[in-house]
Amino acid sequence: MFRRRDEAQPQTPATAPAERITSVLGDGVVVHGKITGRGGVRIEGAFEGEIALNGMLVVGTTGRVTCPHLQAQTVIVAGALRGDITAEKVEIRSTGRVWGNVVTVAFSTEEGAYLRGQIQMEDRVELDFPEPGDTSVEAVPPAP
Repeated sequence: MFRRRDEAQPQTPATAPAERITSVLGDGVVVHGKITGRGGVRIEGAFEGEIALNGMLVVGTTGRVTCPHLQAQTVIVAGALRGDITAEKVEIRSTGRVWGNVVTVAFSTEEGAYLRGQIQMEDRVELDFPEPGDTSVEAVPPAP
């Protein structure tokens, strides 16, 4: 969808991560913080913070994400996402709702999906992921 038929498909680098889920944030779980790294993440709970994922992010039907600027290789939204998205591929499923702008190479949506924002189609997108060796974690003290 939204691609000329005579355009070549984008080349996937040989080092691209496998598009499979390696981590899950379950329904009923609320997290505030930062998600970085490689692999696939599925969010069925609530997340607020930063996401720079060298892999796939799936916001499940019960998932709620608030992220000012999300970056990932692939983003699939079946729940609710507030924030701008930059990704190679973006899909909004029929139950998905997105409030924010989208910059992508490939975009698809199902009937019933909701998008409040602009879509900017590019030949390629610049994604800025943290270095693979950067495993630092910022501790946030619990609220009193």
